[in-house]
Amino acid sequence: MKKIVRISAAATLAALLGLTACSSGDAAAPADKPAEQLTSGVDDAAAAALPASIREAGVIRAAAGIPYPPFILLDGETQSGLDPDLAQALGEKLGVEFKISHQAFETVIPSLQAKKFDIIMSGMNDTVEREGTLNFIEEIYAGFTIVVKAGNPEGITTLEDLCGHPVAVQKASAQLGLLEELADTCKSSGKGELTIQQLPTAQDPQTALKAGRVVAYPVDAPVAAYTVATAGDGKDFEMIEDPEFPAGINPVYTGIGTLKENTELTEALRLALQALIEEGVYQDILDKHNLGSFATEEAIVNGASTEG
Repeated sequence: MKKIVRISAAATLAALLGLTACSSGDAAAPADKPAEQLTSGVDDAAAAALPASIREAGVIRAAAGIPYPPFILLDGETQSGLDPDLAQALGEKLGVEFKISHQAFETVIPSLQAKKFDIIMSGMNDTVEREGTLNFIEEIYAGFTIVVKAGNPEGITTLEDLCGHPVAVQKASAQLGLLEELADTCKSSGKGELTIQQLPTAQDPQTALKAGRVVAYPVDAPVAAYTVATAGDGKDFEMIEDPEFPAGINPVYTGIGTLKENTELTEALRLALQALIEEGVYQDILDKHNLGSFATEEAIVNGASTEG
């Protein structure tokens, strides 16, 4: 039986107040391998489960939408964040290197299907729809939250308060479906039209909100907390806690994506993550990025369809 720890957006914000922002870029860049090893070394069962092609190549190619703090940040050619650290630790358990490269977020699944990459490591939310194409090895479990300007000038307190207003969202994100459902609810209830601006990168909704083009945007709670804590030295934005969703709006798993048919790689990653959990390294990595309360106690595959 899996045990999941859920925390509120406010708790996430409090945990992330110590984080600092990094500059962003759009070029592919290999993560600098830290000098210090994070784990006790190769896990034989996990390494043996790898597809022969990856064992021979010695590399797992990962697609990521960079930057997407706190999952991944780019400062020049240096990557940092949860995913680069987790990639290093998983690589040590599997006996291979991870190479994380930039892709526009909406193209990561097509690129994986085209065999340009082996996995997606981009803070991607696991959904039942996505599980039709991908398997997910789950990294964390957290909800969405709403980001507004500091002072909350429009008085947004619940999701339905967005009715009648323009909002922003990243293209192809799980939050887009949430807003589309809300738009139908707004219309049917006569609460005013919800105008949705779909924007290319994770940072674009933040820019639109700061410029006053929208009144809010929904985003994963860890990302929201990082943004609120760092943008304008913590003075530009705030998060809304919806009393209907004390653990965040629609809590979901976020994980590493593999092609559905690539069962060997899925199992190898699951075994490697389980080894990290048992060794305590997984928790240490999450704690380092102030995401420890989003941890799972066992390696889970396809949590969206198996939850409950």
